[in-house]
Amino acid sequence: MRTDATLDVIVSGTESDSHTWNLVFLQLQLEDWGHRVQNLGPCLPGGELAAECRRGAPDLVVLSSVNGHGESDGLSAVAALRADPELADTPIVIGGKLGTGKQLRAGAGGAAGGGMTRRLLSAGFSAVFHESSGLPEFERYVAALSAEKARRAGRVLEELRAAPTP
Repeated sequence: MRTDATLDVIVSGTESDSHTWNLVFLQLQLEDWGHRVQNLGPCLPGGELAAECRRGAPDLVVLSSVNGHGESDGLSAVAALRADPELADTPIVIGGKLGTGKQLRAGAGGAAGGGMTRRLLSAGFSAVFHESSGLPEFERYVAALSAEKARRAGRVLEELRAAPTP
C-alpha cells in the first residue's frame, strides 16, 4: 500500500525581517525534497500568518529569520498561531539567526540553544533550528514529519478498508 507523504508547507519570514533569499532557498529545498510549498514572503504579522494558515491548512509552518529578531518576532507569531484552535496541532518551526548581541554572547544561540530555545519551545514551537544546527537537522525533522503523515494516512486507509460497507 502506497500513501502520500508529501507535506503542504507554508514558509514565511518574521514580522520585522525583510530578507527574501532565505525564504526562496527554503522553498526550493523543500520542493526538492518533494513537498508542496506556499511562500508567504517577508514581514508577515502573526495575525496575517494565522489567517493564511487557516486557509491553507498546512502540514508544517516554517518561519525564518535573518535579521536576528527571530526570537521576539517568533514569540508573537507562534502566539497568534496557537491561539487559533484550527492550528493548535500544526507543527511550527523557526530557524535562522534568532538573536543578536547579548543573546548570542550569553549562549542563547548556537549548539547549546540555552534559554532562547526553551522559551521558543515553551511558547508553542515544535522545533527550533539555530544557525549552527544547519540544514541536515532540519531535513531529518521534515523527513520524520513526512513519514508520520504517511503512517497516519496508511492507518486511515486500512480502517476504511476494514469498515463494513453500507
